[in-house]
Amino acid sequence: MTTNLENIAAVQSLLAEEDYICGRALATVVFLALKLGRPLFLEGEAGTGKTEIAKALSAALGRRLIRLQCYEGLDAASAVYEWNFAAQMVGIRTAEAVEGTDRDALVDEMFSERYLIRRPLLEAMSPQSGGPPVLLVDEIDRTDEPFEAFLLEALSDFQVTIPELGTIRAPEPPIVILTSNRTREVHDALKRRCLYHWVNYPSLERELEILHARAPEASETLSRQIVGFVQKLRGEDLFKKPGVAETIDWAKCLLALDVIDLSPEVIADTIGAILKYQDDIQRVQGAEARRLLDEVRAESATP
Repeated sequence: MTTNLENIAAVQSLLAEEDYICGRALATVVFLALKLGRPLFLEGEAGTGKTEIAKALSAALGRRLIRLQCYEGLDAASAVYEWNFAAQMVGIRTAEAVEGTDRDALVDEMFSERYLIRRPLLEAMSPQSGGPPVLLVDEIDRTDEPFEAFLLEALSDFQVTIPELGTIRAPEPPIVILTSNRTREVHDALKRRCLYHWVNYPSLERELEILHARAPEASETLSRQIVGFVQKLRGEDLFKKPGVAETIDWAKCLLALDVIDLSPEVIADTIGAILKYQDDIQRVQGAEARRLLDEVRAESATP
């Protein structure tokens, strides 16, 4: 499928087909990233749908998704390529068993495409049968500055250099999406290379739309209770506020338990689906959970 989308509404519609419901602001920056061929930098709290948009875009466009999961200590070699040393050793021993082996030719053979293991960045710059892939550089804030600098260079020219093989350039630039949970500030030089968007928690009505798309089995009443309660939790002084991912997970847990109406007892039994820290769980259990639920019910009953 082509990336030649006519307008912002077309982007919203395309993503909605993959059950990704987004507002006009996010659809606009996605449209511009596709139109201009620029990397897209998405920053925001964990669980707000940053990674999901890359998955939805990949499925909607019919493109391969290549994911580079970042972590502390990630270096260029791990992100680009490595040599299959075990296979090289077998090849060397096999060649040495044959008399008259040309050592120069053997060296060339050992460092050929046959023994190359492509990591995400190199794979994203290689020709793909379905067109340029979607390259997801997930949680870039977990890496360090040297890797950021390398990534900036790679994304500027969409090429990487392998000493034994030379420079490999992407025939067509991949669609690049970078995400950050802002555990640290990413360098301005990398951000300037990208189009930027802060992915915030959705409004109540938007989150309801998302829940209807992702957990359509939930009744309207239960969906409103779930979303209303999660929205109330985000207003509390918590160490980690629940994201949209937790809202969806909680809805699926409640459906699995055949819950048709929230109660303080049900909340106490399933609170681990939305809160992941014991201090947060203790803060909202018991009377506090009842108070929040009463507020949700009162607001739902208001015409």
